[in-house]
Amino acid sequence: QVQVVESGGGLVQPGGSLRLSCAASGTIFSPNTMGWYRQAPGKEREVVATISSVGTTNYEDSVKGRFTISRDSRTVSLQMNSLKPDDTAVYYCNYRNTWNNSWGQGTQVTVSS
Repeated sequence: QVQVVESGGGLVQPGGSLRLSCAASGTIFSPNTMGWYRQAPGKEREVVATISSVGTTNYEDSVKGRFTISRDSRTVSLQMNSLKPDDTAVYYCNYRNTWNNSWGQGTQVTVSS
C-alpha cells in the first residue's frame, strides 16, 4: 500500500507564494498519477492539478498560469504563485494507479492579509 505525506502549507499574504511537497512511500508502480486537491470550508474537494508518470499535466482553470506541478518517481510538488484569498483551503496529495488510491492527511494553506 502506498502512503503519501504532505508538507509546506502555511499562512501567506495575497500575491505571495508557497510550495507544497508530497512524498510517497511503498511500492510504486507505473503508470500512475499524482496530484493535488483542495477543500475549502463548506465546499467539496476539488482537483487543483495532476501529473502522470509520463509528465502529462492538468490544471483547474482558476490556477492556470499561477500554479505549477512537478514530480519525480516518488515526490510531487506544487509551486503556488500569485496566491489569492480564494486559494485558502486544505490541500491534499493523491497517488493513484490501478491498485491504489492514496490520500495524505492534508496541509492548510491560508491566504490572508
